[in-house]
Amino acid sequence: MTGRRRWSTEEILDTAAELLRTSDAESFSVRKLAAALGTDSSSLYRHFRNKTELMRAVADRILLAAMDGYRPEGDWKQRVTTMALHLREAFGEQPQLAVIWGRYGSGGNGSRLVMEEVLQALRTSGLPDQEIPVRYHRIVILLAALISSEAGVSTITPKEYEQGMEQFRVAVLGADPERFPALAYFARDVRPLGADRRAAFEEILAAQLAHIEAQIV
Repeated sequence: MTGRRRWSTEEILDTAAELLRTSDAESFSVRKLAAALGTDSSSLYRHFRNKTELMRAVADRILLAAMDGYRPEGDWKQRVTTMALHLREAFGEQPQLAVIWGRYGSGGNGSRLVMEEVLQALRTSGLPDQEIPVRYHRIVILLAALISSEAGVSTITPKEYEQGMEQFRVAVLGADPERFPALAYFARDVRPLGADRRAAFEEILAAQLAHIEAQIV
């Protein structure tokens, strides 16, 4: 009798990433992944102890891909900004995985590369060593929040987008000026969450880096 095929870790991650492109973390399961591979769940647990570990490994491959095309140039702020834009672009191509990264994090070599680059950049900033870990943490939390939030917007269907825009217009343009005077005043200029996402991303990150720079004596 022919034995069941043994899948490599990379093949498992490839299939998991493909499933996650068309679903989300809630509906994804190790059982579904095993079915797609034509095997049983127990065989996958030889590679990953649980679903969370698997999710982190999938997200880590996006970090690896982003860092593969990154080259550190410029001062510390330029390095962090360029790296952040690489991460945003990489996850923008696979937004479901961005949501997973924001929720589960990552612990592989991709994560190590991101950590190393942010820490190295901060060491050249002039910050005292004792302040660098907390500043690193703030930067990465900000990036994960911005990238996963943007991914959540980009994964909605065209129908859901149109429904959301209609609700936005009703909520803003139909606001009672007596109860919501500021909203009524700025109604024509307020933009929906999906507008100018890259500009907002860069501006928010720049503000955080400027805040760090202000702490340097």
